[in-house]
Amino acid sequence: MILLCLVLSVTAPRTFRIDYFHTGTAAGEQFSLDRKVLEPLPWPGNPGKPIDETNSGKYLFEIRERATNRLQYSRGFSSIYGEWQTTAEAKEIARTFSESLRFPAPATPVQVLLKKRDPRTNAFREVWSLLVDPKDPFIDDSSPPPAGPLLKLQDKGDPATHVDLLILGDGYTAQQRGKFESDARRLVEMLFQNSPFKERRDDFNVWGLCPPSPEAGISRPSTGVHKRTPLGATYDAFGSERYVLTFENRAFREAASQAPYELVEILVNGQTYGGGGIFNLYSTVAADSLWAPYVFVHEFGHHIAGLADEYFTSDVSYQSDSERLEPWEPNVTANPQHPKWATAPGVPLPTPWNEQGFIEYEKGIQARRRQIRSSRRPESEMDALFKEEQAADMKQLLGEKYARVVGAFEGANYESKGYYRAQTDCKMFTRDDVPFCAACRSAIERIIDLDSR
Repeated sequence: MILLCLVLSVTAPRTFRIDYFHTGTAAGEQFSLDRKVLEPLPWPGNPGKPIDETNSGKYLFEIRERATNRLQYSRGFSSIYGEWQTTAEAKEIARTFSESLRFPAPATPVQVLLKKRDPRTNAFREVWSLLVDPKDPFIDDSSPPPAGPLLKLQDKGDPATHVDLLILGDGYTAQQRGKFESDARRLVEMLFQNSPFKERRDDFNVWGLCPPSPEAGISRPSTGVHKRTPLGATYDAFGSERYVLTFENRAFREAASQAPYELVEILVNGQTYGGGGIFNLYSTVAADSLWAPYVFVHEFGHHIAGLADEYFTSDVSYQSDSERLEPWEPNVTANPQHPKWATAPGVPLPTPWNEQGFIEYEKGIQARRRQIRSSRRPESEMDALFKEEQAADMKQLLGEKYARVVGAFEGANYESKGYYRAQTDCKMFTRDDVPFCAACRSAIERIIDLDSR
């Protein structure tokens, strides 16, 4: 880690971070400064690609030179607050979430502009602004609490010209550090077995950090289990039993600041099926679940490229809107006649498939799934149900007339009607042993291109 700093410090500025509070309800929101931080490591991003032109994310931040208003840096992102705002709870109470913006430390004063996407126009509008003066004496450049030795899981070269993926462990004791390293290496290999990561493997560095936990495992409030882990990861986010997030942004950022990163995967030391992923924030997975390889890759799709969920039969915490606005996510559309992706010649749009038969089968699966969880049955019963579901889904979806072509298939974005996906099956649609669809692969490659040479 020290050698890494010496190699990069000649050409790269330090990494600057703004921690802020995001407060509100479903009806409105406001922002307030927490602190300004100078992280210990040099900026790991590609200096040749500072501007994000992918038009991704629910939010966007810009760094503009104060004296000239010249745009120096920008990135789109999504947030926990942005997801929570669509839940029923957000209509009843106000909540506050900690968030962060990271960018190359400026040499002169800059204006930080935070923008939010208008869902009707898909354009960004300013919602907060903050001045950053590098001479500010209150910028915190102190060292964060040690997160443990830095592991080089894959070193392909200069972080400035590679995508830097950081694997963080949570719920691993000091004695389980070897388990964390084994889990990290196993799941990273699974990631690189999937296209387009397989073909772009040389564009990635992969690092590992595992701050020791006082006890093994993470919180699972629905079963009465609460634990204080270094990163604060927990099941049951927003009341969804399988959704794993950390709401402890400061702890997460302090640990992550000790490695180069654009992307973060949090491995939680648990067997129960679960994970989560938020664009340009982090993704999570329960490392010991039988389905960890699938969950890792699926949730990483959310994190790296802002991919939408294409499924629509599983229970979710978010409340749907009867109006079908065009989503910004690159793999779903409300306009089947003119989707965001290239379709195969001669394929009818919308593209027919046996949606009703799929829905009827899934109703039974989801009812059994809820019963297993409510009765607190062994995880092996859930695994067996998912295997049964996988076999049936693959038989139907791969047997469809247009199974291997790109079209516009109704059913996506948690809705059976009004939203469309590119292919019958995809990593973002089912747990089936299938690749990412063409729309997803293209979106992932676009982000890899942004962060690599």
